[in-house]
Amino acid sequence: MAITTRDQLIDGLGNNSSRIVLDKASIASQAANTYVSLWRATGQPGQGAIPATAANCNHTTVGGVGFTQQTLPATSYGAYLEVVTGNAAMTVELHDRLVHMGGLNGTLTTAQTVGIDFLSITADNMVERIGDSNYSDINWWLEWYTATGSTAVTATVAVTYNDGTTGTLSASLAATRPASFALPLNGLIPAAGAGKFIRAVTSVTLSATTGTAGSFGVTATRPRMVIGCPIANFKFVSDWAQLGLPEIFNSSCLFPMVLTSTTSSGTVRGGGKIAHG
Repeated sequence: MAITTRDQLIDGLGNNSSRIVLDKASIASQAANTYVSLWRATGQPGQGAIPATAANCNHTTVGGVGFTQQTLPATSYGAYLEVVTGNAAMTVELHDRLVHMGGLNGTLTTAQTVGIDFLSITADNMVERIGDSNYSDINWWLEWYTATGSTAVTATVAVTYNDGTTGTLSASLAATRPASFALPLNGLIPAAGAGKFIRAVTSVTLSATTGTAGSFGVTATRPRMVIGCPIANFKFVSDWAQLGLPEIFNSSCLFPMVLTSTTSSGTVRGGGKIAHG
């Protein structure tokens, strides 16, 4: 079964839904026009742990939004979202956190193993959660858990593409990268890899020491809901039509990210509903 009519959607919203609660503290020391992961922000959902080796995330992972798992053919959909932010001109995104790893060291200049490959990941309903079989729905990030040093370096990210070929992405890391900064990798695919999508990240190699070890890692997500908040301290609402009624698959680990407009993530408060039917 799926929600295919307006009446089913209304019934799901009113009588068969899981509530989303967002209440995240602001994270300081950021830069405007950058992504900030709220995985480590305190509040609701609870603060996520810093991962070590590569691990799957699911609906029970601390840091994710919990919701009622459905028994097929019943399904779940992102049907309503309301958010107020402490900063103006903010974008708030809810992603399904698929797999993450951490513990990469800002002072090492040898290749540091990442070891995330979706070809071999099937647990936690991952085949459904990743979307298209060519991996085009997956967003890849370098995510910082504690700040690395202020020396500008280049991170060379070794990847495997959907067709099995390999390549490297070059990410310029200028100045200090603070905790919770998230650098998107998909846009760094070079011209030679045009039309390909990242299936796996093998390793990360820094061109020089940043001066501080810190801790960062690689995270794979799939975006599910987005809402714009152009005015601070004013609640903005998106209904099912504006959200696109995205399916929220069993085992999904929903968590918020923001695209900043200033030097902090700002407080993020609100909620919504995942409709079942």
